[in-house]
Amino acid sequence: QVQLVESGGGLVQAGGSLRLSCAASGRTFSSYAMGWFRQAPGKEREFVAALSWRGVSTRYADSVKGRFTIFKDNAKNTVYLQMNSLKPEDTAIYYCAAAPTYLPVRPDEYDYWGQGTQVTVSS
Repeated sequence: QVQLVESGGGLVQAGGSLRLSCAASGRTFSSYAMGWFRQAPGKEREFVAALSWRGVSTRYADSVKGRFTIFKDNAKNTVYLQMNSLKPEDTAIYYCAAAPTYLPVRPDEYDYWGQGTQVTVSS
């Protein structure tokens, strides 16, 4: 089992920045690929970013490419999502997840999920 707890969400103006954190506990954190997803009201959960278990390879949704960065600190068992140049359309609940596969982009490829953290971007 892997337990994931997100933090760092909040209200920010368009153009601003936030850094989300996802603290992991349980089974070996460093052996899992990590991902971030988001879900806006009335919409399906969508892929945002993924990081390979080595922390070297990344994959991003086109909508966030160049603005968001996913990275992790194995010593702290934490994965981060640095979000810059935020837009109102980035408003959503953001979830981190862990998967035993390489850079997965579908929610059903992930085995473990956090409870989510709300990000609201005002115009």
